[in-house]
Amino acid sequence: MDKPFWKTKPLQEMTRDEWESLCDGCGRCCLHKLRHEEDNALTFTNIACRLLHLETCRCTDYPRRQRRVPDCVSLTPETLQDIDWLPPSCAYVRLRDGKSLAWWHPLVSGDPDTVHQAGVSIRGRAISERWAGPLEDHAAAWPGKPPRARRPKPETEEQT
Repeated sequence: MDKPFWKTKPLQEMTRDEWESLCDGCGRCCLHKLRHEEDNALTFTNIACRLLHLETCRCTDYPRRQRRVPDCVSLTPETLQDIDWLPPSCAYVRLRDGKSLAWWHPLVSGDPDTVHQAGVSIRGRAISERWAGPLEDHAAAWPGKPPRARRPKPETEEQT
């Protein structure tokens, strides 16, 4: 059986569709971060970009996101090398660092909901920038930490 593309191709050789499919839909990269000028330290927040749908954890205007949100970063194999704020669970980071995709990644599980079922996504943990207020009031450590992914409970047949 052939190995999946993410096990055989370096990031730089992936097609656009392959690259885009690596996004697990967790939404963590769309949370605002604060960069401290004095020491370059990073503080994560639980405030999501206004374009992020808080339930699906997907951008509501992905094709035009950079026009609507000028500081939205276009992730490429080249920019990935200099970014220090992606979560350690991110597929791009994991593959860059020689790790495999996690069991809950949709390409592994075959189900786009496993990222939510496993508790990895921002669903239920973030608020929109539209309602937030000052970023400093919403500092959160969890976006930059490896998630304690929980396996979903297996479905059981009802006893009759």
